[in-house]
Amino acid sequence: MSRLDSMLRRLAAQRDGLNWAAEKIADLEGDVVDLGLGNGRTYDHLREILPDRRIWVIDRVLQCHPSCTPPEADFLQGEAEPMLRKLADTGARIALAHYDFGFGIKEKDVAEAARLSPLIAEVMQRGGLIVSGQPLVGFEQLTGPDTIAPDRYLFYRA
Repeated sequence: MSRLDSMLRRLAAQRDGLNWAAEKIADLEGDVVDLGLGNGRTYDHLREILPDRRIWVIDRVLQCHPSCTPPEADFLQGEAEPMLRKLADTGARIALAHYDFGFGIKEKDVAEAARLSPLIAEVMQRGGLIVSGQPLVGFEQLTGPDTIAPDRYLFYRA
């Protein structure tokens, strides 16, 4: 598979997974967190499909497209661990988390996701969903939508 086809497959899986999760949490109270803003495409999609939810964003740097800049009060800039602790300190309860942190080195990305999993668990609302590009630990793994190939994207319940 070409890198272009792989990217298209990943983006379609991300969109389908977020749409699926948004429907599943319709009756669950809580905020949303986008873990890894990047250029802001996912954040922009979350704003569109969950317009009545507060969407927190955590990333090391703010380098997104100008139309996708989160409000200053909702953007936690810095390393993931202290920013997840800061989010926990706000008292936020997360109904939906999107995990998209990564260094681009699979072994390092998997280790980081495992290390951050307990901190993510601290902010999750009971029954909340996590849509992730990396395997997480300590959560109930779910089967996502049929449109997504197994292991292309991962789905968890807190």
